[in-house]
Amino acid sequence: MPQVSIVMRSMNDIQYIEKTLKAIFNQKFTNFELINIDSGSTDGTCEIIEKYNPGKFFKIKPEEYIPGVVLNNAIRECAGEIIVFNNSDCIPQNSDWLGNLICPLLDIPQIAASFGNQEPRPDAKPLVRKDHLRAFGDGIISASWEHFFSLATSAALKEVLIEHPFAEDLQYSEDIEWSYRMKKHGYIIAYVPDAIVEHSHNYSQKALWKRFYNEGLAEGRIYGRRKMFLRGFLLPWLLETARDCKYLIGCGNVTAIPGGVAYRFRQRLAAWKGRGDYFKNSRTSSGEHTAGKRV
Repeated sequence: MPQVSIVMRSMNDIQYIEKTLKAIFNQKFTNFELINIDSGSTDGTCEIIEKYNPGKFFKIKPEEYIPGVVLNNAIRECAGEIIVFNNSDCIPQNSDWLGNLICPLLDIPQIAASFGNQEPRPDAKPLVRKDHLRAFGDGIISASWEHFFSLATSAALKEVLIEHPFAEDLQYSEDIEWSYRMKKHGYIIAYVPDAIVEHSHNYSQKALWKRFYNEGLAEGRIYGRRKMFLRGFLLPWLLETARDCKYLIGCGNVTAIPGGVAYRFRQRLAAWKGRGDYFKNSRTSSGEHTAGKRV
């Protein structure tokens, strides 16, 4: 039986973290250690962690939180040969979650990482629910995409993580950058639909823009391709909006269509703008660097 280390990051997750911790300590697979890293919670999250896992609990300041740095430091603290990442608001839905999640890493040597199924919360907004069903579910739809991965509930081989650490200069999408890089190295990333957690977010308009704009910035670096207005924003927005309308009509939620159109517009525009700004900033930096050289 392999030893597993579970790394859990938290920040003001009092609403969910006790449910998550209870579910983790109720797993059938029990050969694991839990490492908690909290980045400045003020809502009682730390008190809950200390109740369940006082032994390996690390606190950092909010301004010190750089995802890749935090993850790489945590990995060095892990004793397990398999490292599981599970956010504090990802609540395992049964006692087989952990065993199911790590199973692919035990069977196929080429698999570097696996990720689980994220079911939306009961209060998830209609389009949040729809997006989760497309991204996760049976995995058929997302398998046709260029690349998809989520570190929120996932597992990876420690030896691979040590050899290929997370990028430490990204504030968003560090999981996408790492997993895409692993695929280019020839590794397989496995989706495990029966490793189920409850996890979703109903973002405010401001938070929605911030998240997808910054993911767009990161995508510019990860994929290295700029997308023009037609193919990068307009056509994807129209196509997704058509799917949204079909979904909402099928759910009998026609009144949600106007808000859904606006939601999707803002989401897609933010991502496209972020991606464009990455290349704009890259050209500016390159120009400044070149201008400073002697020729």
